[in-house]
Amino acid sequence: MHWLRALWASTGFRLAAHVALLVSLTILATLAVVYLQTVGVMQQRMARAVALDMQRLTQRFDQGGVTALAAAIESSRARGLAEGDELHLLLDAAGHRLAGNIEPFAAELPRRDATLQRPVLLRGRSVAAYLQLRRLADGSVLVVGRDMRDQQAVESLVMQASLAAMLVSAFLLIGGIFIFRQRLERAVSGIRQTAERIGAGQLQARVAVDDEPDEFALLSQDINRMLDRMQALMDGVRHVSDTIAHNLRTPLTRVLLRLQRHASQPSDDATLRAVLQDSAADLQELAATFEKLLRIAEAEAGTRRMPFETVDMQTIARDVCELYQPLAEDAGQTLVHEDGLPALVQGDASLLASAVANLVDNALKHGGAATRVTLRVRHQGGRLGLIVQDDGPGVPQHELTRLGLRFHRLNAEVPGQGLGLASVRAIAALHGGALRLEDGAPGLRAILELPQPAPA
Repeated sequence: MHWLRALWASTGFRLAAHVALLVSLTILATLAVVYLQTVGVMQQRMARAVALDMQRLTQRFDQGGVTALAAAIESSRARGLAEGDELHLLLDAAGHRLAGNIEPFAAELPRRDATLQRPVLLRGRSVAAYLQLRRLADGSVLVVGRDMRDQQAVESLVMQASLAAMLVSAFLLIGGIFIFRQRLERAVSGIRQTAERIGAGQLQARVAVDDEPDEFALLSQDINRMLDRMQALMDGVRHVSDTIAHNLRTPLTRVLLRLQRHASQPSDDATLRAVLQDSAADLQELAATFEKLLRIAEAEAGTRRMPFETVDMQTIARDVCELYQPLAEDAGQTLVHEDGLPALVQGDASLLASAVANLVDNALKHGGAATRVTLRVRHQGGRLGLIVQDDGPGVPQHELTRLGLRFHRLNAEVPGQGLGLASVRAIAALHGGALRLEDGAPGLRAILELPQPAPA
């Protein structure tokens, strides 16, 4: 019984068994309907034929009395008209047979018309009969019927065919259950084996996808996409960990060596003040790096998703432009905001302002001297795009796809940690948007795309 319990524990087997039960009930109901319809049609035809025969003979009685009726019955037998399945019996008021081909039966004759099924003697043999009895005006009884042997044979044949169909269907369904179970187990086993390999450390393992686009193929594709995403995230975490270790080691080492060197030898106040200032600058750079990493983590985790408020991106662009214009002028650069109609979105105002500031800061840092940076907002297809474009040297085409990766820096000589565009991407994703970087020809065009709320 253990194997039976194990078999029933299989979801595939239970599902197939339930489907087979449903199909069996459907087949059984169909065969029952066919059987009942067939038998019903035959019974209706028999009843109609008996009724017509009864009507014909009753009219003969009305025309010539019981003698004419008996003569008509015997005449039909003599001419061979009643040699098939037709049954006739005419009894007088005392119950004696006057005519017919069946023997009188020992049953109390009804006082009025009746219909019954019972065995009768036909030529010395007992046969099942369908009979209609009518008591005539003179007290005699007319019995008209049909031999039911042919009908019973057909009913038996239909029943045997139905049973045979049920047996064949049962064997086919049992075979279908095991085939379906094997197919399901084969599909699921591929997913389980892949999960075991990934659990054992083979993170590159993927589920094999069948050529047939069925539900399991779609599920395998979804799982593979999920695994690809997890792999990318893990690679990103590994890269971030390595880069953080590398980027933090240098300033921490500088601070440690500087403090150790001046702790082991006497120094005047001015020297100590300079050491403390340099150390504070290095530590401030570390704090800024951690602050950006924390903001990226918050955006990616969605911890600041709610509650969003209505924000005007034109106002944010205007404020950021006013903030950075003095810095741009000091560097001989031009920062322009092309004002326009209000551009309302649902979001976190401080995060969106930080994203726009990062884009402007990136354009000013990498645009070079005398560059012109333009901010503008456009509306297209229910989405809003805040564009920051410079006319600087631009970015090589092969580098565009790498921009926005954490700690990726296009030019190591430009100050920064390589987290600005990564922060913008995370903030855009938090708001259901995206960051697109394009060749501005000349310069770089950064587009912060955000969904706009539907009009009320």
